[in-house]
Amino acid sequence: MLKWAILFFVISLIAGFFGFGKVESGAKSIAKVLFVVALLIFLVVLVFGVFLGTLVF
Repeated sequence: MLKWAILFFVISLIAGFFGFGKVESGAKSIAKVLFVVALLIFLVVLVFGVFLGTLVF
């Protein structure tokens, strides 16, 4: 999921460079949402790993 967030961020940068404002803003918001979701999944797995005392993966 983090790879998708990075991909959309790069698309946003390229679109912004070439002047495609609507594509840039859309890709930027998708990248933000995917990054937050990936961060929340990481935190949930981290908390479960600490509370269970074992590595979840």
